[in-house]
Amino acid sequence: MERWSGRVALVTGASAGIGAAVAYQLQDHGVNVVAVARRADKIEEAVAQAKKDAKSRGRYHETKAKPGKLYVKKCDLAKEEDILAVFKWIKETLGGVDILVNNAALAKESGLTGAPTGDWKIQLDVNILGLSICTREAVQNMRGRGVDDGHIIHISSVAGHRVSNHKSAMYGATKHAVMALTEGLRKDFVEHKSNMKVSCVTPGLVKTEFRDNLPYYKGMCENLPSLYSEDLADAVLYVLGTPPHVQIHEIIVKPVGEAF
Repeated sequence: MERWSGRVALVTGASAGIGAAVAYQLQDHGVNVVAVARRADKIEEAVAQAKKDAKSRGRYHETKAKPGKLYVKKCDLAKEEDILAVFKWIKETLGGVDILVNNAALAKESGLTGAPTGDWKIQLDVNILGLSICTREAVQNMRGRGVDDGHIIHISSVAGHRVSNHKSAMYGATKHAVMALTEGLRKDFVEHKSNMKVSCVTPGLVKTEFRDNLPYYKGMCENLPSLYSEDLADAVLYVLGTPPHVQIHEIIVKPVGEAF
């Protein structure tokens, strides 16, 4: 991770869960982190709490790196103008981005035969279009600065491999799309003879408020084996720390005993 010290990472969905854990770990390793979310006022507290939680579980690893800076920005991934404003700020203030962690996503318990269109649209807007706009802007920024070792990381879900319930079919469809977008970006880098990397980190059940916002799944998964947010942050650090010739295309992280 030493080569990333002093460089800039954009982490979306950083006001809770995996995004907050990724933000604090990158910052601890000397990366300057731009943490964004709709609830920007909750980001600093969430990042600090993620660090405390990791320490309480004996999962916090001290580093020798000088901590990076944390920049907090409000951004609604469903609004292209918000995304463009963040990238404009990064370019003008920090020069550009070297790492993008596309973590922001949402799910609605929305079946395919009775849900309102708005429940489908917001999932498509955030989980697919928001991710794609962030990716486009990050890659264009890197190419414009001559950066050829940047890394794009998509946080996906095992729902991208199989649909477990009809109520999550649209969410699953968006995560299937993330898998296709990961491979499509890899082939784009190959076509451009670029050394940039794209990786997909795919978690199973994780104890976060994301799950708590889905009443059906909260009840079903309450007593099932689960991961913690820092488990996925560790996976992000792993893919970032690989040698220049190694790309982790996808890493699936499941809790021991997961029955899905």
